[in-house]
Amino acid sequence: MQEIRQSSKLQYVRYDVRGPVMEEAQRMEEAGQRILKLNIGNPAPFGFDAPDSILMDIIRHLPQAQGYSDSKGIYSARTAVSQYYESRGIMDISVNDVFIGNGVSEMISMVLQALVDNGDEILIPAPDYPLWTGATTLAGGTAVHYLCDENNDWNPDLEDIESKISPRTKAIVLINPNNPTGAVYSRATLEGFVDVARRHNLVLMADEIYEKVLYDGARHINAAALSDDVLTLTFSGLSKAYRVAGFRSGWVAVSGPKHRARNFLEGLTLLANMRMCANVPAQHAIQTALGGYQSINDLVLPGGRLREQRDVAYRMLNEIPGVSVNQAKGALYLFPRLDPEVYNIQDDENFALQLLKEQRILVSHGRAFNWVNPDHFRLVTLPSVEVLTEAVGRIGEFLDDVREKGRVL
Repeated sequence: MQEIRQSSKLQYVRYDVRGPVMEEAQRMEEAGQRILKLNIGNPAPFGFDAPDSILMDIIRHLPQAQGYSDSKGIYSARTAVSQYYESRGIMDISVNDVFIGNGVSEMISMVLQALVDNGDEILIPAPDYPLWTGATTLAGGTAVHYLCDENNDWNPDLEDIESKISPRTKAIVLINPNNPTGAVYSRATLEGFVDVARRHNLVLMADEIYEKVLYDGARHINAAALSDDVLTLTFSGLSKAYRVAGFRSGWVAVSGPKHRARNFLEGLTLLANMRMCANVPAQHAIQTALGGYQSINDLVLPGGRLREQRDVAYRMLNEIPGVSVNQAKGALYLFPRLDPEVYNIQDDENFALQLLKEQRILVSHGRAFNWVNPDHFRLVTLPSVEVLTEAVGRIGEFLDDVREKGRVL
């Protein structure tokens, strides 16, 4: 009988954060081995529970959350998002400009499906959050990666961005704070993005899911606050700052010259209608989350758990010979570099696989984030200080063996 094959649309779609290395980790777990998973920014397994106020609000509204909602989302949630951005100085996001989805990931996919024609190009950072590249490809577009400069604290190279714009370029993606590098961009850098988008008539897509996870006094500036003449799509949600990744509650908010985007917004509304609505119980968490006590602040200040974990991982990684890492100003990750003069790594996925097999630690290799060379990996800093200390120590032992034996990976 003829083989049933996947759609050709998936031929170039990759999501290696949950790829072959994680599949091997699952096989090892099924064989009885315990794996420390430092590949996904999933707060709950590491003891980060949702604030009680959010849980109670969802429970209280469950009897009213049994039917479909408006396809854009319940009114109270969209109002809360609109008012939040108004408090941030963005005055032109009304209730009707907010689309609620099953996490930011769903909204990214929906927006790209509504915007991208076959052959259109989307500018995406390297390294990136790989869903952006995968969803662009699935929509029929081409992901064109602009470089972020590790030697400049992972800031985007605006000249590189400019050089990669073509007549098919439709939009530019900005991830701030950045996943996987933890960079937080200055006003000048953001104004550079806005200027590029303005001069080339590009849609600016601002992925700001980590906007409240900031360290060392870093300040996050919403890209949408910097112009009223550039169509800006702001993506955010509750998964990270409010520790409810499994609830799948996120949004996209539209600002700028919406009159020029009526046709696109009709398409986005059509896609929202087709999926009926987002998870209704989780929508009831949005108003309480945005308007209530911001418990994330306690976690990122000196002495806070997220801050302490980041600092320990940063210090220990930089103490390993041949390893260097920039300190993260935001988000939940570090993106260490393995010096090619010290480590002969030809395939960073194989590096991650061998680390998994020998030390039972699961990390994501750098090229999973569309980085250009096999010399980085991403480490999630969510485990406790004690667990991270042991984990980075074991990574150091593995790298000692690789270095001393001259292993080729």
